[in-house]
Amino acid sequence: DDAATLRRRGEMDWVNRIRLALEESRLVLAYQTFMPLSAQASSSGPHVELLLRLLDEEGRLVLPGAFLPAAERYGLMPQIDRWVIETALGNFDQLHPAGHALAICSINLSAATLDEEDFIDYVLGAFDRHGVDPSRVMFEITETTAVRDLGRVSRLVAELRTIECRIALDDFGAGMSSFGYLKTLGIDTIKIDGAFVLDIESDAVSLSIVRAITEIGHEHGLQVIAEWVASPGQAQVLADIGVDYAQGFGIHAPELAAFQR
Repeated sequence: DDAATLRRRGEMDWVNRIRLALEESRLVLAYQTFMPLSAQASSSGPHVELLLRLLDEEGRLVLPGAFLPAAERYGLMPQIDRWVIETALGNFDQLHPAGHALAICSINLSAATLDEEDFIDYVLGAFDRHGVDPSRVMFEITETTAVRDLGRVSRLVAELRTIECRIALDDFGAGMSSFGYLKTLGIDTIKIDGAFVLDIESDAVSLSIVRAITEIGHEHGLQVIAEWVASPGQAQVLADIGVDYAQGFGIHAPELAAFQR
């Protein structure tokens, strides 16, 4: 139909623009800081997640929601993920104003990247090239990606854990089939889906879900991060039920990486 045709044309336009942005070095990294909430949360230094932006042809910042769907549909995510990893590791002590005191940097991995046979070899080579301690890097994998091929993702996680990278399961709870595979997946962090956090102050069901995820996560020895935290009130509720870290615009609005300002 006409709407689908227009959407595809828009995506194809973005594919060409993304390829040109890669060639012209117009992809940009931003970071968002996590706030420790619990006594168990590490306070050894800042903990951030890297977020992708694109500079358009006029130099304006474009948020990922505009271009990543096209990148995912047309197979550009492995190239983008490798750019993020290479750029982050190559400028690691210049990502955040804290410099070498940056404790943990989280990097998102797409499903297409996890399907690549040589991905582990690439990651090992990137750490060697840039001399970054792998224990300072946490890779984030969405829950839906993990359950799509649990065996393959479990093996990949085990290999990354062998070199002491940390692994987070992102959007946790979105499918609510989550708890059964926590033991076997080998992760060390879960990030609660932000949809449960948005109304945690007013909705008893959301509060119960977040509390249950937190308690079960801690039973498995995992750190728990809540996403989409929009206010100090939400952060206080999360702290009261034992969530380890809060992330969201109410905690810290994303800023461009220090080396790209």
